[in-house]
Amino acid sequence: MKIKNHSGVPLASMEETQTKSDKRSAAAQLIKPYANYTIADRLEQQALSQTDKTFLVYNGKHYSYAEVDQRANQVANLAASRGLNSGDVCAMVLENRPEFFFIWFGLTKIGVIVAFINSQVHGAPLSHAIKETEASAVIVGEECAHLVSKTMSEVADCSLLQVPLWLASDVEKTASKDDLEYFDTNLSLNYGDYSHEFNSKESRKGITAETPSLLIFTSGTTGLPKAAIYSHMRWLCSGDVMSVTIDASASDVFYVCLPMYHGAAATSVTSTALAAGASIVVRRKFSVREFWLDVQQNGITVCQYIGEICRYLLNDDDTRNQGKGLKDHSLRCMLGAGFSGDSWQSWINKFGEMDIFEGWGSTEANTNLINLDNYIGSCGRVADWNKTNFRLVKFNTDSESHEKDANGHYIPCKSGEVGEAIGMIINHPEFGGGRFEGYTSSNATEQKILTDVFTKGDAYWRSGDLLRFDDNGYFYFVDRIGDTYRWKSENVSTQEVANELSGLAGLELINIYGVQVPEHEGRAGMAAVVMQQGIDFDPNAFYAFTEAKLPRYAAPQFIRVSSVADMTSTYKLRKIDLQKQGYSPIGCEDPIFIRNDKSGTYECYSEEALTAVGFQPFKHV
Repeated sequence: MKIKNHSGVPLASMEETQTKSDKRSAAAQLIKPYANYTIADRLEQQALSQTDKTFLVYNGKHYSYAEVDQRANQVANLAASRGLNSGDVCAMVLENRPEFFFIWFGLTKIGVIVAFINSQVHGAPLSHAIKETEASAVIVGEECAHLVSKTMSEVADCSLLQVPLWLASDVEKTASKDDLEYFDTNLSLNYGDYSHEFNSKESRKGITAETPSLLIFTSGTTGLPKAAIYSHMRWLCSGDVMSVTIDASASDVFYVCLPMYHGAAATSVTSTALAAGASIVVRRKFSVREFWLDVQQNGITVCQYIGEICRYLLNDDDTRNQGKGLKDHSLRCMLGAGFSGDSWQSWINKFGEMDIFEGWGSTEANTNLINLDNYIGSCGRVADWNKTNFRLVKFNTDSESHEKDANGHYIPCKSGEVGEAIGMIINHPEFGGGRFEGYTSSNATEQKILTDVFTKGDAYWRSGDLLRFDDNGYFYFVDRIGDTYRWKSENVSTQEVANELSGLAGLELINIYGVQVPEHEGRAGMAAVVMQQGIDFDPNAFYAFTEAKLPRYAAPQFIRVSSVADMTSTYKLRKIDLQKQGYSPIGCEDPIFIRNDKSGTYECYSEEALTAVGFQPFKHV
């Protein structure tokens, strides 16, 4: 009889798990680094073999593989006529819609490196992002035009002033003339004057699979986000690997409801669907109300998730399922991260059995974990340590340093011990697995590399993530190291948030940190603020300021108004003690406020206020 976990799911043998892992490893070696094969080649290949098959579905409109390829050709012709060439970088600031794919693939056809920019940010973060990519041009969705114009008026040395800005029209939103005055509006996605044909291979002559294709932003442990480099090979391998992992086929229908600038939607979902010749249903933004309607009306079989959207769906009332049974749907498979064990079990109980591929990794990672066994609560398993470049090493969270043995080498964790996940850097000419492609900043790249870890001369990528594993080899995400915390699957830099909010009128000091929230992954943001003498904290003003300065996932969920700052002897703000106290009023004389987006303010702490936003009382550890 097989051992079962706490939820009764049978425990797979090490041999069973390794067999699945070996299948993934074989798929990862299909694309050779030196091959003259790119993302555009795969699109064109599928357009020939899957000509009339639906590739994209958006608001009920279907686009075949051939049509998407033709639209991409028109963008390629247009971009080339504007002077973009192979090796140039073009940034994109767009929300989810078909044009995102047309523009992305069209730029790829001429060898342009495409930088995906967060469509929610403005001001210094947006200006920084454009500068970090060294973009030759920026294509701005009409729906994001106001953020760009706002940035150009807010930031004195704005990088957006240094490059051409081309507007991508949006039939769902028409910007005013004032919004458009900064842009060249000749970029029309009607493509009327541009050919459906394009000599794509000639434009990509000399480009190999290991050539950079994308720049995707990911937060580091400190400061503003960094632009991670993504080669054609890495993107294509992601699709090949996930395709065999979930047994994807052309009959599958994938669901994209996460933002396309996010690595999960742009890489895992899109690359897998394209590899399988499947369809993708695109939603502008995630909607609890529309999720199951989309699944039922489109026959969606595969969905990418983050833990937060699953909790929203679990908490939603059943009436929105239009009278159908909660388990009467086509969804067979979900892949993502952030599913806690309790939520996972509740999901299966409510919506029925399906494969859940909970994983761990990051945009820039050279290693990853994935739960191949439906073992509830785990983000993956290592069955054979000799067949992975993944390692977990001891890390002292108090001193924020790695523990080492008498020889100065890092110490591998044992079962139950919490440590930092790292990946051995492998640079093999025949396959791309294990490569660390780094960031646009060489300094940032070097900071993520550990050397002489286990032997002289070795090199490992460091994740900044703390994990642990059990006696059966199953791993569990614990938290981020240092001042960056993860909330709603976004890494939030405490320093960046503090910088953005430091300009609040009457503010003396602000200390940002993450606190644990029961039944939620990662940590929620909390701010300890000290106001200037004679000035009271205004919750309405603070809320309005966060709305103006930050995307909502980065805004503090809790506020603690202190009379004095808690600092060390070297004048550094204390965070550990504040994190331990969390948002509990017990033993705390400072007023605590809770963010409520529905009421548009921060409300005084109460059990009712907590319940209203879906939080439970803080649990002291």
